[in-house]
Amino acid sequence: QVQLVESGGGLVQAGGSLRLSCAASGRTFSSYSMGWFRQAPGNEREFVAVISWSGSSTYYADSVKGRFTISRDNAKNTVYLQMNSLKPEDTAVYYCAAHRSIRVFRASPRVADFSSWGQGTQVTVSS
Repeated sequence: QVQLVESGGGLVQAGGSLRLSCAASGRTFSSYSMGWFRQAPGNEREFVAVISWSGSSTYYADSVKGRFTISRDNAKNTVYLQMNSLKPEDTAVYYCAAHRSIRVFRASPRVADFSSWGQGTQVTVSS
């Protein structure tokens, strides 16, 4: 099992930027795809972005494409989510997650594809 701790959330005005970080410990970080998901009150958890174990492949939800960038630093066991041009509809708790299988990357993954989750970090975008 891997332990994940997110940081970097906060309150920002529409059009602003935030960078989320997710520090991992436990199993071999560099062997697993990592994802970011978000959940707004009353909504189901939804996919935001995913990056392959090497960092060579990424995939984004249509709602964030062109505004968000996922990246990772395997030497630091950390995955990032750079969020630019934020909108009020981006307001949610953001979670990072580690894929349940080694060296598997899938575009548009499901929540069930990930077995380890962080505690979440709140992002609030004011209009």
